[in-house]
Amino acid sequence: MSTKATRRGYLFSAALLLAVALLTGCGLPAAGNGPAGGPAAGPDPTGLPAAVATGRPAGVAGSGGVAPVTPTVAPVSYPATGSNRWSVAAAETTGGGGSAGQLMRYRVAVERDIRGLRAGDIATAISATLNDSRGWTAGGTWRLRRVGADEPADFTIYVATPGTRDTLCQDVPDGYTSCRNGARVVLNVARWVSGVPHYGANLATYRQYMVNHEVGHKLGFGHERCPGRGRPAPVMQQQTLGLHGCRAGAWPYPNGTTRYSGPVGAYDDGIPRPEGAYPAH
Repeated sequence: MSTKATRRGYLFSAALLLAVALLTGCGLPAAGNGPAGGPAAGPDPTGLPAAVATGRPAGVAGSGGVAPVTPTVAPVSYPATGSNRWSVAAAETTGGGGSAGQLMRYRVAVERDIRGLRAGDIATAISATLNDSRGWTAGGTWRLRRVGADEPADFTIYVATPGTRDTLCQDVPDGYTSCRNGARVVLNVARWVSGVPHYGANLATYRQYMVNHEVGHKLGFGHERCPGRGRPAPVMQQQTLGLHGCRAGAWPYPNGTTRYSGPVGAYDDGIPRPEGAYPAH
């Protein structure tokens, strides 16, 4: 075989291999994926360890021509006490909740030891609650907007393991409730996953309540009592510990215009014993 023919043969083989690679993706980076891991963020303003931004902002389309994949629902598991290291959800792509009032910017951070709950998914649920027309922005006093790890924030919403909840709250440790401590709004993952017995199976409503209750503390509201048997509980009632004749109530502005409240004060409810071990739920 001549030298020219040999060269043509090599060129044809190389072209064939390149075509196969382009068709199969073999040897090419996955579409839309960069280097492993996310960009490191600076120190959290509340003094907690540095966080890692994670997740694509809600509403951002994926790579063109790639069919969507339905995610597999994984069991949720977490240790009694996590590492106090965090993944911070991306900023929301919409304008947030409310069109008038003081702007309050918040982050959503999920402790990395929690398995089966993605920071982006939890942030979407939290923002849906805070942006709801029955939420804290309905009165026109506040606007609420979720920001990312590298943006200034007025407070951070943490989804934490029970033991880390005690570290962040700096109150009487109970491993059971959620809290607000300064610029920290701390949601106990045990309550996010399991709710409380007297709410029954209405976990979605309980999650809306716990978000609105703790953010309500950040906005300056204290505890309230049940205004009457059979009536909805005010969102600032400590519904995690008991309903006291009221029905579950998750919204500060249930009719979208008037804040629903009860008598100022709290009940002397005991704290249930912590669950102890925290296997997959």
